Amino acid sequence: MSPSDVRRSSAGGGGVQSLERAFALLELMADAGGVTGLSELAARSGLPLPTIHRLMRTLVACGYVRQQANRRYALGPRLIRLGEAAARPLATWARPYLARLVAETGETANMALLDGDDAVYVAQVPSRHSMRMFTEVGRRVLPHSTGVGKALLSGLADDEVRALLRRTGMPAATERTITTPDAFLRALDEVRERGYAVDDNEQEIGVRCIAVALPEAPTAAAISVSGPAGRLTDEAVEKLAPLLREVAAELGAALATAPEGED
Repeated sequence: MSPSDVRRSSAGGGGVQSLERAFALLELMADAGGVTGLSELAARSGLPLPTIHRLMRTLVACGYVRQQANRRYALGPRLIRLGEAAARPLATWARPYLARLVAETGETANMALLDGDDAVYVAQVPSRHSMRMFTEVGRRVLPHSTGVGKALLSGLADDEVRALLRRTGMPAATERTITTPDAFLRALDEVRERGYAVDDNEQEIGVRCIAVALPEAPTAAAISVSGPAGRLTDEAVEKLAPLLREVAAELGAALATAPEGED
């Protein structure tokens, strides 16, 4: 969100200006990785420091922001409850689409959102195989080592991706994990070119995953199919990719046109 975006949200539509500005600051904090200082918020928002200070005091009092010992501000724990509640309707919409993937591929299907610097799994339909992949709904993972993470980050500009990777680091989950920004950006170029992402033993040895971002979705989201590497071979992935792109387009369109309040 740019300073002009904040000024526009503060200026029109008959809304409550202080409320619009407070939400704009929360979004700027999320864009910055969840932790920032008042001067950074002033530079990014274009709002006067006294205004920002007053709004932040209110957000701290409500529990949506907390002030750290170093006087910087971090997103607060009450936002977790709101985020989880917001994710539930998305998960409800997603399940029939994930069930179709399971029925047609035989493998576990997931949906994940980009939340701050993490990918968080919000829905899953498990495979019927006795040997299957299982990821807990609500699990948060670093994007650089997962298929859904690659799919989600493929929609960002390279400088935004580099900034995120600087904040999270790139720890190796396995010996196959990509651990340098340049290599990861090359991988994202491949994702954009072919229209899907692959996690090839990068999060867990023996597990492969194919993921596709949801076009038109109201928030950054991706769906994936994961399974044993012996079943999700390169040939199988190429066959599955058109199906995942089709389902992702349908789900993204459904989420984009969902009536307000429907779940």
